[in-house]
Amino acid sequence: MPEGDTVWRAARLLDRALAGQTLLDSDFRVPSIATVDLSGARIAGTVSRGKHLLTRIDAATPLTLHTHLKMEGAWQAYRAGERWRRPVHTARVVLTTAAGSAVGFSLGVVELVPRSTEDELVGHLGPDLLGPDWDRDTALARLLATPETPVVQAIQDQTRLAGVGNMYANELCFLAGLAPQLAIGEVPDPRRLVDRAKSVLEANKVRASQSTTGDLRKGRRTWVYRQRGCLRCGTTISTTMIGAPGRERATYWCASCQPAR
Repeated sequence: MPEGDTVWRAARLLDRALAGQTLLDSDFRVPSIATVDLSGARIAGTVSRGKHLLTRIDAATPLTLHTHLKMEGAWQAYRAGERWRRPVHTARVVLTTAAGSAVGFSLGVVELVPRSTEDELVGHLGPDLLGPDWDRDTALARLLATPETPVVQAIQDQTRLAGVGNMYANELCFLAGLAPQLAIGEVPDPRRLVDRAKSVLEANKVRASQSTTGDLRKGRRTWVYRQRGCLRCGTTISTTMIGAPGRERATYWCASCQPAR
């Protein structure tokens, strides 16, 4: 699933393509809103909230287009007449202006809601690592509210802090020298862990190739995540599934660099 920095970049792309422009056509290829026509409405802008995208539309009743990329989704912007780079049948939303179009492919969530109800969509989320609402103390309090939760599970729980997905959760545990199974309440310096999460997402939000190692070469962008051997010491990577029942995620760690306490 895309990390918070990927969603942040998607919001910037939509802003550049649509903000301040009037829709010539809107095509929603999902049954619940397939008949909605927003031609003539003005796009106010798009913001990201954790892994959610909120595109605000100035219509007779102010609306918000709520989209979520889930596992395979993506937004792309095109000039008028430019050929799409993804299969046509995967398009779920097409928003067209005089300058071109923004197309949402394979989106996991597509819904139109009154703008006044946005909080019902994202109000449950913790502070956004890349958002204007970032609040480290609130994030820490939420993380430590259930101290027995494994650290790798806690830091990717979007209700505690928003923006960390499975890749970053694994890599943050490595960078902190923490076994992912360690209870969050036993982390020696959780404040430093949260600060590192923010710095990693901030560093990666402006580049398409995510890296926690500082190396952008293929196969060297992560220390342990989906690696066969630890990029630091060469130890064979250990793997297991960690998470709430039904929401387990593959977890990767180096037993040498991240020893159990």
